[in-house]
Amino acid sequence: MVRTAISRSIVGRLLILASAILVGLLPSTTAHADPTLPEVEKQLDEAWEKLEPVIEQYNNLHSQLAANQKKAAALNAAVTPLQLQVDAAMRQVGGIAAQQYKFGRPSTLNVLLSPGSSQDLAERLVVLNSIAKANAAEITQVASLRDQYAADLQKVGDLVKQQQAQEAELAAKKKQIQAEVDRLEALRNRLGATSVPTSSLYIGACPAVYIGGAAGIAVKTACAQIGKPYVWGATGPGSFDCSGLTQYAWKAAGVSLTHYTGDQWKEGAPVSKADLRPGDLVFFYSDVHHVGMYVGNGLIVHASRAGVPVRMARMEYMPYAGARRPG
Repeated sequence: MVRTAISRSIVGRLLILASAILVGLLPSTTAHADPTLPEVEKQLDEAWEKLEPVIEQYNNLHSQLAANQKKAAALNAAVTPLQLQVDAAMRQVGGIAAQQYKFGRPSTLNVLLSPGSSQDLAERLVVLNSIAKANAAEITQVASLRDQYAADLQKVGDLVKQQQAQEAELAAKKKQIQAEVDRLEALRNRLGATSVPTSSLYIGACPAVYIGGAAGIAVKTACAQIGKPYVWGATGPGSFDCSGLTQYAWKAAGVSLTHYTGDQWKEGAPVSKADLRPGDLVFFYSDVHHVGMYVGNGLIVHASRAGVPVRMARMEYMPYAGARRPG
């Protein structure tokens, strides 16, 4: 009986141990549980902090590329008439004078073989030298300008090729991060998240403080875009990213801004936080990769991230970096 009881005790303990081992080997259901909606929103914000600087770098390269393509076209247009001018100058010199410019003084024999008296010959030689010198100077000047334009055009062409390669590299990087954002958005939707109600996009009057002039036009334009979707690289009128929105708003007021936060930071006059007024551009994060428009009473309008329409926000809850006043 004692031996049987001991055997039963050992078997019981082994069963408990086996159960514990089996439980340990089974996957934990809590470890793989979907995160809550607030957790997903936090992950989305963190992912977007990595993505938005890449988008703004892309905007920067895209703006530079467009500017250089425009410059290349202008230089190319300038080179063409200069080439025609060189050709016309060469024709004006005439056959013998052109040979003199290209290959040196023509032989006396060729001149002597031309019909005419000795007096005619002397006169022809004087005229020939005069024409050759005048046209040679003109040709040299025009050719020099043409070569300078061609050299500039070559530099711009090389830069455009370099930036196209950089743009492709940034697009690939953006694609990788976007895949993660899309995954989180899909999870957000699976958890039953709904679209943001239009009413929640307003947290006060927009603009909160009236201001006239160009700034007033820019502010009203920015406020009118509330509710429109965020799309990276977009400059309106149907969708925007952050620097695209501020560029669009100030363009309505007649002020040109580059579609890149880094340039917009340089294009306006610095203004202190205490002196902010509606229309000022407010920048966020240490690398100033996000921008919005101040509308008064500590409120801004901005295009924050994918999945969130253009909306108002309280500046006090954002990582403020500084402000600039366009115009």
